[in-house]
Amino acid sequence: MEEKTINNVETQAAPQVKSNHRILTGKVKSNKMDKTIVVTVVRQVQHPLYKKYYKRTKRFMAHDPQNDCNIGDTVKIRESRPLSARKRWELIEIIDRAK
Repeated sequence: MEEKTINNVETQAAPQVKSNHRILTGKVKSNKMDKTIVVTVVRQVQHPLYKKYYKRTKRFMAHDPQNDCNIGDTVKIRESRPLSARKRWELIEIIDRAK
C-alpha cells in the first residue's frame, strides 16, 4: 500500500473494496422509455431429473442515463439501489452494438 504524509501524519491508502453487486450480460429488448432499457438475460439451467439443459429467459429494467442503447445491443448491467418501482439495475457498458 502507498503511504502518504500529510501534516507530518502518515496515512495509508484505503484498500479497494470488492463490490457485492451482481453483474449480468444480456441484449436490449426495448429502449422506448426515457433513461430506461429492458435487458433480456438468457441462462441455461439443467433439468433436475433428466439432466438436459434448457434456456431460461428473464427481463430486467436498467438505468441508461444518456439514452445510449439501441435495440439489439449487448450490454453489461449491475445491480443497484431501487431507482423506481421496477428498476433496480444500471448500465455499466455497451459490449457490442447492434448491426
